[in-house]
Amino acid sequence: MQLKNFKRESIIPLPVTFISTVSKDGVGNVAPYSCLMPVLRPFDLVCVATAGVMRDTFDNIKSQGEFVVNLPGTEMADKVIPTAKFMPPEVNEFELAKLEEKPSHKLKTPSIKGCYAWMECKLHKIVEEKYQNFPYALVLGKVVHLEIRDDVYNPEDGSWDVEKAKPLMMTESDTGMHFCTVKDIDWFEPYGAMFDDGKDPLGKMYEEEG
Repeated sequence: MQLKNFKRESIIPLPVTFISTVSKDGVGNVAPYSCLMPVLRPFDLVCVATAGVMRDTFDNIKSQGEFVVNLPGTEMADKVIPTAKFMPPEVNEFELAKLEEKPSHKLKTPSIKGCYAWMECKLHKIVEEKYQNFPYALVLGKVVHLEIRDDVYNPEDGSWDVEKAKPLMMTESDTGMHFCTVKDIDWFEPYGAMFDDGKDPLGKMYEEEG
């Protein structure tokens, strides 16, 4: 079946993340974002796509230069809609959605307690554009502190237990969002398998970090 080009999000499974920010007046803000990706494996950058209008998150990132990407499990699916609704900038969305603040390590912006991982980010760059007259922005953040719950992470090889974390994800349809999670299929391939010599050219980076 052929689909309209704009429906590409209907066939791409998307992560559900909560981005927390603080306004210049100190008001906490939380918003769900799925248009997010890491920028290449060697880099410590993440990219978030956002509408360039009527978004407190975007305004807060621009004014404060920082944000936290919080990665929730499926048990937090009920927090998506309360944080997605438009609210005046003076409304604290931590309180609105009954989310508990978790102190961040490198930022003033609080993280969200109850998630399985957190990426504290300093603003690296914003690319603002228009597409068919609609303003949007790509926000590049440098990860300055990366944290994951001890009970889901294996420090010996850097793997993590998706069955335990149950990362919140979604697929879309014509009428809304269908929430889901991922499942381990017990299939593993080393990075080096992609190269003729069997060696991962970035392997040293992980050894040094370890």
